[in-house]
Amino acid sequence: MPQVVIFMGSISDEGTMRPCSDLLTELGVDHVFTVSSAHRTPERTARLVAEYEADGCQVFICAAGLAAHLAGAVAAKTTKPVLGVPLTASPLGGMDALLATVQMPPGFPVGTLALDKVGAKNAAWLAAQILALHDESLAARIRAARDGFKESVERAAASL
Repeated sequence: MPQVVIFMGSISDEGTMRPCSDLLTELGVDHVFTVSSAHRTPERTARLVAEYEADGCQVFICAAGLAAHLAGAVAAKTTKPVLGVPLTASPLGGMDALLATVQMPPGFPVGTLALDKVGAKNAAWLAAQILALHDESLAARIRAARDGFKESVERAAASL
């Protein structure tokens, strides 16, 4: 039973979003990593949202470039948190995707993260933090990872 579903608008987004899936795996969060397009496969997207929500999904992560309607299409079909990762797939450098993801109508919010791989990683962290509200074991794993970040900074500083 996936707690998180990661949707990408295109298979070409896999390399950018792989860090999201990898981090969720590292944190022990059950998830699904798949492709579904708001424009090319709207019926598939709606069906998958309903199926995964019925199976217990708690957070949806959506990554798309260009018009980037995927996160909004998912938000229209669920009351679960939807996190959007805008991708730089156009000559506009991702500004089109960023604006499409962040400018949602009231009542259908999308938590919008940074562009590309940084956004992918932070989407995983944020999804894990949402789940950790009711999972102390996961919260402890997040705290341990943050302690590791602190230790790596201390080691780096000591090496200078």
